[in-house]
Amino acid sequence: MGKSLTGTALAVLFPAMMSYAAGGATIKITSSAFQEGGNIPSKFTCDGSDTSPPLHITGVPAGAKSLVLIADDPDAPGGLFTHWLIWNIPPQTSSIPEGNATNGMQGTNDFGKSGYRGPCPPPGTHRYSFKIFALDRELDLRPGAKRAEVDKAMKGHVVAQGELIGRYARKK
Repeated sequence: MGKSLTGTALAVLFPAMMSYAAGGATIKITSSAFQEGGNIPSKFTCDGSDTSPPLHITGVPAGAKSLVLIADDPDAPGGLFTHWLIWNIPPQTSSIPEGNATNGMQGTNDFGKSGYRGPCPPPGTHRYSFKIFALDRELDLRPGAKRAEVDKAMKGHVVAQGELIGRYARKK
């Protein structure tokens, strides 16, 4: 029964996840601070200086007009929790230095603030996803827009995407 339920969940979730990218093209997003699936150093969390990690982006399609960066926690007790939201990043951007927001419009995260707020989970290990999307246009949204507004504005305009996942568990 466990395999059947897992298979059903994947059958439902996979198309929803892939609905953003029409062509299925991928962008590579990496960090020199942690590896894919690795532990995020406490420096980038509420237990440290709560600064954003350095990110590197490659493989943006030539026709992209803008990028969107979303960092979230899919394991949050109340459901998906957004930590960082930036759109209209210039498509030629290849890195976002540590502690910087890069050029683009900042949205309101689920802490109710603009800008990056790092992992700060309740007990247990949580996954944190840094997603990059290449769009065929810029988004016409006001600064401080929320995640639902960005998701809605992106729909049908994603030409490629990538994801970097890190993990974090508080030691306190």
